[in-house]
Amino acid sequence: MGKIVSHKDLIVYQRAFEVAMEIYVLTKSFPKEETYSLIDQVRRSSRSVAANLAEAFRRRHYPKMFISKIIDCESEAAETRVWIQFCVECRYVGKPAADKLNRSYDEILRMLTHMKAHPDQWAPFPV
Repeated sequence: MGKIVSHKDLIVYQRAFEVAMEIYVLTKSFPKEETYSLIDQVRRSSRSVAANLAEAFRRRHYPKMFISKIIDCESEAAETRVWIQFCVECRYVGKPAADKLNRSYDEILRMLTHMKAHPDQWAPFPV
């Protein structure tokens, strides 16, 4: 792993951003009546994972604040998974596409769990 100088250098951020963009593209084909409900919700929560990671990175000087933002990331990822389930049940997304997204969130959540358990590894200087 190279030197991490920005949240954009974090693999977990890159994956979260990538999955949020996959969800954006996927939801472009949803019915117009879902614009202000399901589409907005799944896009917002998926984007929040990446956005909260950027905040967590800037708060890494303070382990408790860092952990709090990582927990926010986990919460948004979990919420996104619920919206994906709604997308499948409403027949807007096929099971294979949903399974792929859920595998991505499994990977993201594993990385977030590691970050939460080891905040000292992310501190810019020894605490």
